[in-house]
Amino acid sequence: MILLRRLLGDVLRRQRQRQGRTLREVSSSARVSLGYLSEVERGQKEASSELLSAICDALDVRMSELMREVSDELALAELAQSAAATPSESVPTPVRPMLGSVSVTGVPPERVTIKAPAEAVDVVAA
Repeated sequence: MILLRRLLGDVLRRQRQRQGRTLREVSSSARVSLGYLSEVERGQKEASSELLSAICDALDVRMSELMREVSDELALAELAQSAAATPSESVPTPVRPMLGSVSVTGVPPERVTIKAPAEAVDVVAA
């Protein structure tokens, strides 16, 4: 099962780490407890829209950018899940402008490699 809160937490953590910032710095700037922000990043807590807005402001990231990245992660996770569930059938390609066209053929159920325009992304089916 794909959990949206985990994907969201992963994206938030990557955003914070790209900036070289600590949990303490971001939690202070967002006015959220360090422990709660940590739980959100680990996918253990569902963040409200108000909390996400505060975290995005603290990270100086538009919420639409955050959600777009989460959406792309979700599309990849769904693709991997589909490939694992139906390895002999063709896997539908996600229609996402950021990913462009994606083709999947002869997919072993345990590993899918998706080549996006800018980089190759390995997705391991759970």
